Amino acid sequence: MSFRQYKDKIDEGDVVILYLSNNLHAIEVKPEIKNKKGEMVENVYQTTFGALKVRNLIGSEYGSRVELSKGWGHVLQPTPELWSLTLPHRTQIIYTPDISMILLQLDLVPGSVVIEAGTGSGSLTHALIRRIRPNGHVYTFDFHDHRAKIAIEEFESHGLSDFVSVRHRDVLAEGFGDDLKGETDAVFLDLPSPWSGVPHAVTAIKSDGGRFCSFSPCIEQVQRTCLALENHGFQDISTMEVLQTEIKVSRRTVPVRDISFLKHKSSDNPVDEKPTSEKSYVVGTWPTSTPGHTGYLTVATLPPTFIRKKSNQFQENSSEVKATNNGEKANPSEDVEEMVIDENKQ
Repeated sequence: MSFRQYKDKIDEGDVVILYLSNNLHAIEVKPEIKNKKGEMVENVYQTTFGALKVRNLIGSEYGSRVELSKGWGHVLQPTPELWSLTLPHRTQIIYTPDISMILLQLDLVPGSVVIEAGTGSGSLTHALIRRIRPNGHVYTFDFHDHRAKIAIEEFESHGLSDFVSVRHRDVLAEGFGDDLKGETDAVFLDLPSPWSGVPHAVTAIKSDGGRFCSFSPCIEQVQRTCLALENHGFQDISTMEVLQTEIKVSRRTVPVRDISFLKHKSSDNPVDEKPTSEKSYVVGTWPTSTPGHTGYLTVATLPPTFIRKKSNQFQENSSEVKATNNGEKANPSEDVEEMVIDENKQ
């Protein structure tokens, strides 16, 4: 299985990424496939550079050059980054710039247990699996039954089913299940109303504390999520937007004019002088267009249980003090009597 571990050569059943002049294609290496009539025929993949006989890929090395009928390309081993660019979209997906920040903010390491809701097309899930292997586990939820079943089949075909559990569940209404109470290190929510999932996240995170992250396209969703996080004892709440800008390196040729003639007074019309040579420079240029808004990442830390209890006790005591102070202000005569008694004592 090409997703499970790094390999040198392509085996039958692997998924490979075919690179063709900045275009990527995901191909499952099967010598034969069924046609529309249900008959088994030779697997021939059609591209803009001609046909590729998939059978010929078996035994080839990853990264090697393969011949097509009208050109050539390269076969690459799939990674979560390459898979995000080629996967079949069942929903709008999260791309590498946001994924990298999510993995960083969730503090995931090999062996971590993480919850993801919802699964969608599985773009983030593949990256989560790579981060928590070999001893961790990903529990991913989707309220859409058909998408959950497709995800299960996809992870099994990629050889990743040992590291992920896909569940069909409405986590906003039902939570993450009794078996995950106090068992997870981090929770990620990609849902229309993530603030409704904050109480369930508190229940699922370990008593030692953990991290929370949500992805929301609208700032109104962020506001409500931040309020819910604050009300449930989360700390270090922050929101960020990840925008990737790449500088394009290219070579430019600049015409050079010989202006030595200006030293001579006999030069009548120097403006008409043409460039006498050209010089080439390597330059970096900003892109003509910048990527637009994708979504806001809201991250927070849930402290250990004993700190949460102290915080709750402090808030309760503060509320009692405020109530007492308000009651004293409502009876100013008591304050006057206390002052008179103190003066008599003196």
